[in-house]
Amino acid sequence: MTIDHETRFAVHPEAAAAMGTEELRRHFLIQGLFETGRIRLSYTHYDRMIVGGAVPTTEEIALETIRPNGTARFLERRELVLVHVGGGEGHVRVGEESHVLKVRDMLYVGLGQEVALRSADGANPARFYLLSAPAHKTLPTRHLPHESAKRIDLGARATSNERSIFQYTTTIETCQIVVGMTKLAEGSVWNTMPAHVHDRRMEAYLYFDLADEARVFHLMGEPTETRHIVMANEEAVVSPPWSIHSGCGTSSYSFVWAMAGDNVDYTDMDPAPLKDLR
Repeated sequence: MTIDHETRFAVHPEAAAAMGTEELRRHFLIQGLFETGRIRLSYTHYDRMIVGGAVPTTEEIALETIRPNGTARFLERRELVLVHVGGGEGHVRVGEESHVLKVRDMLYVGLGQEVALRSADGANPARFYLLSAPAHKTLPTRHLPHESAKRIDLGARATSNERSIFQYTTTIETCQIVVGMTKLAEGSVWNTMPAHVHDRRMEAYLYFDLADEARVFHLMGEPTETRHIVMANEEAVVSPPWSIHSGCGTSSYSFVWAMAGDNVDYTDMDPAPLKDLR
């Protein structure tokens, strides 16, 4: 087997408020996603979202099922999004069709498909970020190049949060997964501030485009009980529906955000005004 997996259980906000640094990191931080020649997955009990990473060589790796799925095939009852976050050209075979992904491209794969991954150059392998959620119907495979994403520019240099949001799945039909990418302008470090929560959806962040020595201080917790987790390049974090999800870096960076839950309405959120944060 070339697949490793772990399980992350849901945490009550009162329990999270009492956690120390190591407990918070153990429950919410996902490290070591990208290992050459392997697929590494975290199965979460937040809307049954799976967060993973894959670094295939020139030898194809099949996305096989894992025990928590309880199905014979990985996508038997699921949908999948792959985002190319680094390295060289990547190839994704969906059934009999092959799709070529470049850095920052996204591929949506619907329920019931078979998926396999490989890289064009073993010396510079593609780094795929994988996100999967339960699905209720079959939808077509869609390749979305980065330049085709819906772009929204927000923030300002004066508030250190000048950023571009690239919405991928809002331009296509999905069952419940919503995925996009945010890139901060040079000199900007804050994301998703002022913060918000969305009680009907969980979220996961993958921070990337960080130098080895750089860090992001990811903020989480209820608005009146905030905590932080210090994160390095290509680390992911799970955000429960009751939690804010924001961050401040020691330099500019990018991140992939992904949601799953009761609806796919990107604007379905409850603001957490700065004056109320604690």
